[in-house]
Amino acid sequence: MSRAANNVTAMLQGKCILVTGGSGSIGQELVRQILICGPSAIRVFSRNEHKQYEMSRRFAAHANIRYLIGDVRDRERLMLAMEGVDIVFHAAALKHVKACEYNPFEAVKTNVIGTQNALDAALAHNVELFTAISTDKAVSPVNTMGATKLLAERLVANAANYRGNRRTKFTAVRSGNILASQGSAIPLFIEQIRNGGPVTLTHSEMKRYFIGVSEAVRLCLSASSMSTGGDIFVLKMQPMLVADLIAVLIEALAKGFGHDPTGIAVEMIGLSAGERLSEELITPDELSCAQEYADFYRLHVSGVPSARQMADTERSITFEPEALLSKNEIRKMLVAAGLVPK
Repeated sequence: MSRAANNVTAMLQGKCILVTGGSGSIGQELVRQILICGPSAIRVFSRNEHKQYEMSRRFAAHANIRYLIGDVRDRERLMLAMEGVDIVFHAAALKHVKACEYNPFEAVKTNVIGTQNALDAALAHNVELFTAISTDKAVSPVNTMGATKLLAERLVANAANYRGNRRTKFTAVRSGNILASQGSAIPLFIEQIRNGGPVTLTHSEMKRYFIGVSEAVRLCLSASSMSTGGDIFVLKMQPMLVADLIAVLIEALAKGFGHDPTGIAVEMIGLSAGERLSEELITPDELSCAQEYADFYRLHVSGVPSARQMADTERSITFEPEALLSKNEIRKMLVAAGLVPK
């Protein structure tokens, strides 16, 4: 077992863990990987009764999982749910750009107020560690979803400024698009290919960062085990052209659905409200308080890292524009995620 895996096991073993948004794609994978580390209990907190029911069947062999119906907007419910909890993974959020753009204050209620509610409950119960799941859309945001996630990052990273003598460490992990997460683009593309097309593409030059849910959660747990509080971890990822992603999906899946790949059209539909052509992982300003490791950057939001912290850096910081993933690399990623055949 690697040192990182040992650190994660040491962090989670015998602990009571709460996962907000625990019935979502990231939440369920968090539960799966946490179970391997031998926690005393996992509390799945979410507002979706049906997903919790399906999840309870999937994890039926594990008697130490508790399923709690609740919404992070409800501060009192979180206070009850967090009693006796050691570690919190905060994955609950409104994540769809268009939905947030047309319902902006709903996004504020969940992503901002809901995060503050979770922080308040964590402080009230003196939990050991609070990790929030963030997104690359929080970097120089141009839409409501990204703006609310940026504010959520700042609420989390700066919570230590008012924790008093409580022990809680607060951190956030910034990821990209999760491959085939619930309600995301890839399941839509696959369904459109199944139906013989057309496959809808917003713009030929649109670029996005994608990562498999298993890898994202593995790195999230590893980063959490390293946190000293007041930091944000940025997962290293390479961008891809969404047009290349669609081309790989068509090539890999069309024949299996009984279609000629050359007969499936790609239809340009234009950018949706709040969308932009490409995302960023980290800003130039953030590099001044950053450390680089093999799998992620670590941003010290409260200031420049100390000499002791910098001594842990594995390499000097360079942040050049990442090369786009090739179609072959995209296919390997999709195969690893079980989305296309080998």
